[in-house]
Amino acid sequence: MSKTNRVLLLLITLLVFISIAQTGQNEKGRVTGIGGIFFKTENPQQTREWYYKNLGLAPNDYGSMFEFRESDSKNIAYLQWSPFNKQTKYFEPSEKDFMINYRVVNIENLVEQLKANGVTILDTIETYEYGKFVHIMDLDGNKIELWEPVDVTFENLYEGKTTK
Repeated sequence: MSKTNRVLLLLITLLVFISIAQTGQNEKGRVTGIGGIFFKTENPQQTREWYYKNLGLAPNDYGSMFEFRESDSKNIAYLQWSPFNKQTKYFEPSEKDFMINYRVVNIENLVEQLKANGVTILDTIETYEYGKFVHIMDLDGNKIELWEPVDVTFENLYEGKTTK
């Protein structure tokens, strides 16, 4: 291989590693923040309306979308606040009246780490336009939702209609 080809190959390899590092594909999976707070109530619609009227939350079909900036960038990020009907099965197998959604990076890596640590994984990773999801159980029997978000999707859906 010529010296020019070796230098070119080295540069291409370096660019690939830089690209992987910048997109976080090389990063260990971990939680980066809260993505949602979900709780049971007797009347979700009445609860949503009370919060809209009295606390100024911006309404959406599920509750309210909170908008914030990621700490180390100018990227907009989102947190969903949602009251659920008391009879919902969505929190099962947890018997609790709430569920927390955590924002994560590299959900696939995180799930592998959790499996290696003996954490109960309730389902497989599901992918949607707005991100990837999987559910786990903690030591206290709380169902936890892990979400690797695609926040840009919400910019188009909720532009000007978020709680800030």
